[in-house]
Amino acid sequence: MDGTGSRGAGRRLHLDDLQVGQRFVSGAYALDAAEIVAFATRYDPQPFHLDDAAARDTLFGSLAASGWHTAAITMRLNVESGLPFSGGIIGAGAEITWPKPTRPGDVLRVESEVVEIKPSRSRLDRGMVTVRSETLNQRDEVLQILVAKLVVPRAAGPGAL
Repeated sequence: MDGTGSRGAGRRLHLDDLQVGQRFVSGAYALDAAEIVAFATRYDPQPFHLDDAAARDTLFGSLAASGWHTAAITMRLNVESGLPFSGGIIGAGAEITWPKPTRPGDVLRVESEVVEIKPSRSRLDRGMVTVRSETLNQRDEVLQILVAKLVVPRAAGPGAL
C-alpha cells in the first residue's frame, strides 16, 4: 500500500491503518548555498558549512550542509507531505546517519517505510511505529537515513481510551 502526501491534505492515518512495508514519499525541497550558510551561521558554524573556499581544505572538499540542516528539512518534508500520521509526528527516539553530504543545488525528497508496528499494552490509545526514512537528492543519492520510533494514536473505538 502506498501513501503519498500532499502538503498536509488528505486522510490522517492511525496505528490501525498502518502495515509493515507501507511506503510514503514526500514532496521536494530545493536547497541553495545561501540557506546552507544561514543555517550553519546560526546552528553549526563550522568552516565547511559556512564558506566554499574554506571547505575546499576539509574532508568535504566544498560547501556542505550541516547534517542537522538535512535532518530539519527531512522533518519539514515528512510533516508537510511525507508521513500523514494522525496527531502529528511524535518522536520517541531515533538513529541517524549521513552517508553523503547535502550540497547547494540539491533537491531533497524523503522516502519512508514502516518497518515495525507495536501496539502499546499499557496505553490502548496508541502504539509505537518504527519508520525508516531515506532523504535523497535529485540524483537518487541517499544523503541521510533516519530510523525513528514514533508514537501513533489508535482510532477511537472499542478498547481505545
